[in-house]
Amino acid sequence: MRTLHHWPLHPGSRQCRIVLAEKRLAFEMIACKPWDEADPIHTLNPASLPPVLIEEDTRGPITLVEAPAILGYLEETFTEPVLLPKSPSDRAEVRRLMQWMDLKFDQEVNALLLAEKLEKRMSGDGAPDPANLRLARDYLRWHLDYFETLLGERDGLAGDRYTLADICAAAHLSVIDYLGDVPWDHVPQVKAWYERIKCRPAFRSLLEDRLPGVPAAKWYSDLDF
Repeated sequence: MRTLHHWPLHPGSRQCRIVLAEKRLAFEMIACKPWDEADPIHTLNPASLPPVLIEEDTRGPITLVEAPAILGYLEETFTEPVLLPKSPSDRAEVRRLMQWMDLKFDQEVNALLLAEKLEKRMSGDGAPDPANLRLARDYLRWHLDYFETLLGERDGLAGDRYTLADICAAAHLSVIDYLGDVPWDHVPQVKAWYERIKCRPAFRSLLEDRLPGVPAAKWYSDLDF
């Protein structure tokens, strides 16, 4: 049995959960606590970050660390359903948008919004900084406007089919949506796209996640908002 060490509201962890479910691969989940020095995540990944996938192999367990490596392994090893297009240029566009989310979006939105609304609460490090929250929401709206433009021309974020780019972006936005900070009515194309992804069976388990002391937005679990 494969095991995924994850944190429920971590975008990379959510990406892996979605892909494992899309490929109908059985797995067990272990919620980690990266802030706890005794947590196994510190031994499994030298960077002390989730996710980590332990994959059983005939030669022994394989340890795969962090979402890009895990997603690449799963796509290359388990080919159905295909989540990367055949064309090299189309694959490049998928990877561009995945990197956009994992680097640019993460630095400009998550690094502020999640730090203020989640990390401070978990560590007891005081109240959220209103200035940082405003800045994160301004950046978020800018990113959403860009996605709105893309989805005005495409059925999926990277093209005409569902790919890893959609999974990566939806995983990030699902965390922000849990906190109630996505202005969905401002971006109807993005809202309709996210609603389609939200209805996929592979996405459903994410909608059941709850973090003690951090309530989900009232519409978070609704498939049609």
